[in-house]
This record gives sequence, C-alpha cells and structure tokens, in this order.
Amino acid sequence: MNKNTMSFEEVKADLMMDQDFSDEYLKLKSRYETIEQIIHARHEQRMTQAELAKRVGTQKSNISRLESGNYNPSLDFLVKISKALGKELTIHFN
Repeated sequence: MNKNTMSFEEVKADLMMDQDFSDEYLKLKSRYETIEQIIHARHEQRMTQAELAKRVGTQKSNISRLESGNYNPSLDFLVKISKALGKELTIHFN
C-alpha cells in the first residue's frame, strides 16, 4: 500500500476519535451491519441486484437504495429479502 494512503480501518479509527462522529456511527451501526450481511449473502450466491429484486417482487432501484443505505426498509421487506436469499431473518436485542 502506498505510504500516503490509509486503509479503511485507519480512517475509521481516526474518525472514531471525534465524539460526534462516534455517536452517529453507533446510532447507525445496526443498519449498516444488516446491509453488509445482505450484500454479502447476495454476492455469495453470485446474484445481481436485479435478480434479487425479481425474487423479492420489487424494483432493482429499491435493492440499490437499500444497499446504499438510502432506504429504511420495513420489517416485512427485510423478511422478503431474507427469504429471497434463502436465509432466515433473526433479530436480537442486546
């Protein structure tokens, strides 16, 4: 890696030192972890956003917005996504 570039983890660690950033990051952490799991499951199956959308019965643009974090899905939509991916949706409160 070029000595003038930083890895994502280095950038994140630097940003997390800012309390406002850290607070906002923690508020959104669950949302982005869910998105990451959806993308990972879709990629594991070598499935495109369009293919997932077809299985779910929605538009590709809805999958794109979900994966980019620009869409706040309903629980019912997440259930459809999980079934389309052959997964089971589980929610845990810690």
